[in-house]
Amino acid sequence: MSVKDCGHHHDERKKMVRRLIMAVAALIILLAMVVFLVWAILQPHKPTFILQDVTLYNFTTTTAPPYILTTVTQLTISSKNPNGRIGIYYQKLDVYVTYREQQITAATLLPYSYQGHHDVAVWSPLVFGNAVPVSPYLQQVLSQDLNFGSMLIEVKIEGRVKWKVGTWVSGRYRLGVSCPAYLRFGNPTGGLPTMGPVVKLQLFQRCHVETTLGS
Repeated sequence: MSVKDCGHHHDERKKMVRRLIMAVAALIILLAMVVFLVWAILQPHKPTFILQDVTLYNFTTTTAPPYILTTVTQLTISSKNPNGRIGIYYQKLDVYVTYREQQITAATLLPYSYQGHHDVAVWSPLVFGNAVPVSPYLQQVLSQDLNFGSMLIEVKIEGRVKWKVGTWVSGRYRLGVSCPAYLRFGNPTGGLPTMGPVVKLQLFQRCHVETTLGS
């Protein structure tokens, strides 16, 4: 083999090494971009929720244990997307009211919506509970609350969200929101809450929010 042939093969090997180094560098850059994108998608800031007010159109109980609750309540809830580069799709959000972990209203479906960067959404759903029997283990506690003239309820929102970065949309995440609301009924009479036909409570209560990956 001539010296010229050896030099030719040496140059070819150098070109192949350079191409391999460039390919590896491009792959590393691509992987870094994918890792950053995945981080941006999987680690967004959770939306913030605020329970602005609760309007009680009806809140009645039976006169003595075992208690049965009937409620008609309108809620005003605001949500803010704190992210500057990530949008949020809200899908199948159900809102309902609980008393000491017992659900006392049916769930109301909030409208599907998209929340852009730093956008604020406001919902005002009505929730109903028609003749809901209170659990036996809560009878005494509810009796004490009614005699005291106040009770703590929680407004809960459960559903699914998706994150949007550019044209890319993530899989579904579970969303859980819990908003405590302290209701005062004034001076009770005979163990029952006393109120006018409509009671509106201004709260502006910040809610606890959890998001977890899931279907």
